[in-house]
Amino acid sequence: MKLLWLLPLLILAPIKVRANQVTPAFTQGSMNATTTTTQTVVETVAQKVYGGELNSWTGTNVTPSGDITNSSTTFSVTTAGEAFQLEVVNRPPDATTGLVLLETIDINRTINTNATTTSLSVFSQ
Repeated sequence: MKLLWLLPLLILAPIKVRANQVTPAFTQGSMNATTTTTQTVVETVAQKVYGGELNSWTGTNVTPSGDITNSSTTFSVTTAGEAFQLEVVNRPPDATTGLVLLETIDINRTINTNATTTSLSVFSQ
């Protein structure tokens, strides 16, 4: 009990702390490190090609009954017995956008990439 007054003094008193010096045991060495990285990219490309409205006709030895944009127009052979040819193209626009979808291109692809890095460290004292 008599020594209890000594305990706070010991706690508050400064104490020297010392560390031993560490000397490495090696003189030289090397280290190899290899890192491998793998990357996967999944890509989806959806492309739409639009154009405008088109109404046309072409032919030989044929005659239209009226305006070719009218759906009731008929074509007749001009000279009976002769060869004839007729091509009619009607590409109406979408009622909402006013455009004509010409082509849809869908591309789905996966890209895999592998990379390996090797490094060599040489050291000495």
